[in-house]
Amino acid sequence: MSAKNAFYAQSGGVTAVINASACGVIETARQHTDQIANVYAGRNGIIGALTEDLIDTSKESAAAIAALRHTPSGGFGSCRYKLKSLEANQREYERLIEVFKAHDIGYFFYNGGGDSADTCFKVSQLSEKMGYPVQAVHVPKTVDNDLPITDNCPGFGSVAKYIATSTLEASFDVRSMCATSTKLFVIEVMGRHAGWIAAAGALVADQGIPVITLFPEVEFNQDKFLAAVRAKVEEYGYCTVCVSEGCHWPDGRFLAEQGTRDAFGHAQLGGAAPVVANMVKDALGYKFHWAVADYLQRAARHLASQSDVEQAYALGKAAVEYAIAGHNSIMPTVVRKSTTPYVWEIGMAPLSQVANVEKFMPKDFISPDGVGITAQWRDYLHPLIQGEDYPPYEKGMPKYVTLENVAVPKKLAPFAL
Repeated sequence: MSAKNAFYAQSGGVTAVINASACGVIETARQHTDQIANVYAGRNGIIGALTEDLIDTSKESAAAIAALRHTPSGGFGSCRYKLKSLEANQREYERLIEVFKAHDIGYFFYNGGGDSADTCFKVSQLSEKMGYPVQAVHVPKTVDNDLPITDNCPGFGSVAKYIATSTLEASFDVRSMCATSTKLFVIEVMGRHAGWIAAAGALVADQGIPVITLFPEVEFNQDKFLAAVRAKVEEYGYCTVCVSEGCHWPDGRFLAEQGTRDAFGHAQLGGAAPVVANMVKDALGYKFHWAVADYLQRAARHLASQSDVEQAYALGKAAVEYAIAGHNSIMPTVVRKSTTPYVWEIGMAPLSQVANVEKFMPKDFISPDGVGITAQWRDYLHPLIQGEDYPPYEKGMPKYVTLENVAVPKKLAPFAL
């Protein structure tokens, strides 16, 4: 059988290491040209497939592809575009297969979180029904660390390292000024339904910082929270609060909800930090500063975790190896064999068990008072933020790569999204 082409796309919010997975996919595919003739990437994610806006990665030099490993963000562009159910929108799925058929694509590598796992699963199902089988493999990526089965997700270790470090440094600043100035620092981090990132900020307690962590898994209790802030300020002179964007009231309303929704139908969040800071100011009168980590936390390749980079690349590599071995509708995973010493290997999960399943923080990772972390959490997290993998620097700045992203000639009629 002649070699087929592969299609690779990046989905959803990008990370410091998603390009390392892209590097793993493309470099590994180039080692198996007897089975994968070429890798086409979707410009701006799955939209590139629907509009037949494909990128010919063979036009990129080996050095440029290798540089993806140390370059943050999405080298081919990403998007938040959710394909609806097969029943509600079969037109788009049929278009994907039409594009794949026109460009002799037999492999589909989709690099993203839970929603992209669902899309990947549906494509594998529909391609069989339409008589053009495509081997669909999901490459895990999410800073939220909420994909099931895999021990952790690429992108999380680096954002955890950044948040822990930034929270620590800002807390040192507040500590030095609290006698006459700021007594409260609030940092808001990503995490809609799972508090993995917020829990990383709580590591500052290990260096003596008085910190309160607000998790999505724990309903927000205003009176209890204000009492905890008061107690810490009275004891230490200041307090740090690490709040997840998904922190919510007992009735389910997010502290940060803006009343709008994104392309995936999720509530548009952003603003928990000022809500919390002003709540403290109104009740206790403390001067405050707040910050929203926002894109900084997920783009910080300069402070990436070495283990995160290695796993991101390994999962991209494994995706190709699994596909050419005949596996379909699966996701390579990280399997933790040992914590001390830290030992991991690559495993495999069926997409039917991954799609639309969200993993929350285990209860034993959160302290009994609901605003701190436990020894079990520390044991889990420490290996994931170990080691540094600095990018090369030139003239004092990180030297990142911008790809040529040469377009593949179109063969089909235009398609309206």
